[in-house]
Amino acid sequence: MRLLIVEDDADLRTSLAQRLRAAGFAVDEAADAAEGQYYATEFDIALAIVDLGLPDRSGTELSETLRADGRTLPILILTARDHWQDKVAGLNAGADDYVVKPFNIDELQARIQALLRRSAGHAQPVLTHGPL
Repeated sequence: MRLLIVEDDADLRTSLAQRLRAAGFAVDEAADAAEGQYYATEFDIALAIVDLGLPDRSGTELSETLRADGRTLPILILTARDHWQDKVAGLNAGADDYVVKPFNIDELQARIQALLRRSAGHAQPVLTHGPL
């Protein structure tokens, strides 16, 4: 599955991408909202991880733009903003989940897996097909 990380902190973006690649995901990286919007509209992205504090426009605006364009991919906001108003604004803008930095990578991966299952229409953590 192909994930997109939209994060302006290069160290965090690279570290997170490496961990997710090690977990078996293909990962695209974007440093700002414009690049993130390009990836999300031009490629088959399964899930986007979006920071709110991007240099060109907010992650909230990016989420709103993607939803207005009809994009249905799950959006997980990953940000240092921990006020309830920011969480409400992010979720109302179209995000499916909201995680505050600092975060635990295992929790983040579990949230990613849960969002991917739900977006595929599966409620169970294990997929079966016939005898498999």
